Amino acid sequence: MDGSLNRFLGDSPLRVLFKLIVVSFIVGILMSALGWTPYDIYWAVRDFFWHLWNMGFRAIDRFVAYFLLGAAIVVPAFIILRVLSYRR
Repeated sequence: MDGSLNRFLGDSPLRVLFKLIVVSFIVGILMSALGWTPYDIYWAVRDFFWHLWNMGFRAIDRFVAYFLLGAAIVVPAFIILRVLSYRR
């Protein structure tokens, strides 16, 4: 049982706990120096995905608009060329 826990954690539980405490302390100092809170990080990640979502649909909207604009010329030209080549 102990071997599987060490394998899962990557080290002994006490060492992992000590590493987590040290890294948490360092990250806390850094976040405090930058004036960040966990909420700031949450809102930044949420806003990033929100803008990405909106930008993605605007890109699809532009793609469809360009496609329809091009199809308004290409499809009739294709039909005319097919009709003219069918006569031969």
